Amino acid sequence: MANLLETWSLDREIVLVKLLDHPRDKVFAAWTNPKALAEWYGPSGLSIESHEADIREGGTWRFDMVGIFEGKEQRFPNLMRFLEIVPNERIVMDYGTPDPDDPERFRMTVTFDEQADGKTVLTMRQLHPSRKRRQVVIGFGAVGYGLQTLDGLAAWLDA
Repeated sequence: MANLLETWSLDREIVLVKLLDHPRDKVFAAWTNPKALAEWYGPSGLSIESHEADIREGGTWRFDMVGIFEGKEQRFPNLMRFLEIVPNERIVMDYGTPDPDDPERFRMTVTFDEQADGKTVLTMRQLHPSRKRRQVVIGFGAVGYGLQTLDGLAAWLDA
């Protein structure tokens, strides 16, 4: 699995891009401040409950996405392992469930590129373990959910 995430392949990739009306240091800080991250991260209609937030290279963020579906609370356990953090430039993480052998874990790279006008282009690249898994996550709406997450970041930054 680790080798699959070391070799980038376009047929396993999902790329989301958002132009944000804020300087990249502010956008980067929203990704590295645990309190801020829990306020804006995740798709619309879900809240974040953090259990552990050690956002540094080698650290982890363990959290649940929580929502009400058909009148019942549902929790979706998540775990990010931070592999590389280059201030104001890039964050690389493995993302999946808290299961250390999660076969659906994927690599996510977030880059922060500041434009001459002070706005920031945020690019979020996901590399899935297989072409089939990429198709599955696209099928259940991961692209739309990812865009909702980036919209949440924009709204949080604007507040």
